[in-house]
Amino acid sequence: MDAKTPNGERRHITIKLWPPSQNTRQMLVERMTNNLSTPTIFTRKYGSLSNVEASKHAQQIEESAFASADQHYEQEPDGDGSSAVQLYARECSKLILDVLKGGSRTEEKEALQSEVDSAFRETFFDISKGQRAFIEEDEARTLLSPLKTPGNSYTKICFSNRSFGLGAAHVAGPILASIKNQLKEVDLSDFVAGRPEVEALDVMNIFSEALEGSHLKSLNISDNALGEKGVRAFGKLLQSQTSLEELYLMNDGISKEAAQAVCELVPSTEKLRVLQFHNNMTGDEGALAISEILKRCPLLEDFRCSSTRVGSEGGVALTEALTQCRNLKKLDLRDNMFGVEAGLKLSDALRKHEYLTEIYLSYLNLEDDGAIAIANALKESAPALTVLEMAGNDVTAEAAPSLAACIATKKSLVKLNLSENDLKDDGVITISQALGEGHDQLKEVDMSQNSLRRVAARSLAQALLRLPGFKILKVNGNFISEEGIDELKDIFKECPDKLGPLDENDPEGEDFDDKESGDEDDASQHELESKLKSLDVNQKE
Repeated sequence: MDAKTPNGERRHITIKLWPPSQNTRQMLVERMTNNLSTPTIFTRKYGSLSNVEASKHAQQIEESAFASADQHYEQEPDGDGSSAVQLYARECSKLILDVLKGGSRTEEKEALQSEVDSAFRETFFDISKGQRAFIEEDEARTLLSPLKTPGNSYTKICFSNRSFGLGAAHVAGPILASIKNQLKEVDLSDFVAGRPEVEALDVMNIFSEALEGSHLKSLNISDNALGEKGVRAFGKLLQSQTSLEELYLMNDGISKEAAQAVCELVPSTEKLRVLQFHNNMTGDEGALAISEILKRCPLLEDFRCSSTRVGSEGGVALTEALTQCRNLKKLDLRDNMFGVEAGLKLSDALRKHEYLTEIYLSYLNLEDDGAIAIANALKESAPALTVLEMAGNDVTAEAAPSLAACIATKKSLVKLNLSENDLKDDGVITISQALGEGHDQLKEVDMSQNSLRRVAARSLAQALLRLPGFKILKVNGNFISEEGIDELKDIFKECPDKLGPLDENDPEGEDFDDKESGDEDDASQHELESKLKSLDVNQKE
């Protein structure tokens, strides 16, 4: 499709058909389950499955077909995705017939592929690819024309990375209003960039009115510098939503007043599963408003409130509210000013979250007391934890035993980040002893900037290389001697890609606490080596 740019040149516009939305994939699984378990020309010939068996096979078929098609798409990222769609459909139909132990007659495969095609065809309308661009009235008419096609099947639209002027918004409004009842996912992130405030607010009002009364599952209005005025410009849309499952308000200038407006204008949150507020100026008072939203989100699985200038008071309010969200799987509170008190409150909340798989708690000023309390809480909960991040929290070796005890129980751990703390050799050695048998899924460990020296770095490296799935160790920015660096490189000589950069390591570095130690450094290193040998002997016995 071609559209005219402001200077009269024609620009080619591509609508991406790949990847399918999660809703589309689920719809296909349900359709395949039905095909495998109810009377059809195939099940009458080959026999049908029980609903439970059919559902299990349908899920496996879809995942396998998606993986094949996605790999194919990665090899031609500049295409529109149509060939990936075709491969996806072919794989699904082939695998269904395999499950039913059918033959390979062409007409049967074509009939089943047609069924798969109809479930996927043209559900995603995306104009976000390429460089950011302004859109005015004439280009909008051309660009959005596929949405006017009678009987189209679009359920997901993405207008991100295109800046709509008032003329373009007046074109888009009636089009969106005509299809709003079929839309499930709407992405309006970064769609008024560079526009004067008055024009941007008018554009938001037009889109809000056009989509009012839709039944969305996902709404993304991030990167629009909304502030309170912008939130209220979307008021009609927000207030009309009763089935919203995902809401993204990242990098939106969500101040105290804006957060209060969100709390007021999003009355129905019972089905909300994802709520993200990253990179806003929310502060403590704004966090109090967000905490009121959390109390109304019993099904919440993914909460992000990172880089939002929240201090101790707001942190306490958020963590107390999180006790209501018992289905939480992913929690990201990074880069706030919680402090110890909020950390202790957070530990109380974490004891109630058995489904957590990812937790990001870096740069929260937790210190040892907060880190110990959180480690002790996680030890008793979150058995399937895959990601644990607590970087930059002034954590010392005092907290290492609690962290080690927690880590020892997390056999599903994939990523561990404790960088930019003050664990030193004693702390890291203690933790490395916990990374033993059973941590087969661990892929990445980051202990950068922890005042490590030679013995601790070696201990950590040796522990990790025993793990079958391990991919990379990061220990940059420490005080490892030249001999220690050589030793690390020798340990990783068969797999050098598993050792991260060491360009910021300082072999001559001194920790402020050790400046007067003199020869004590060498003595402490010998003492650590003796401890390690003792531990090795005990383990062998």
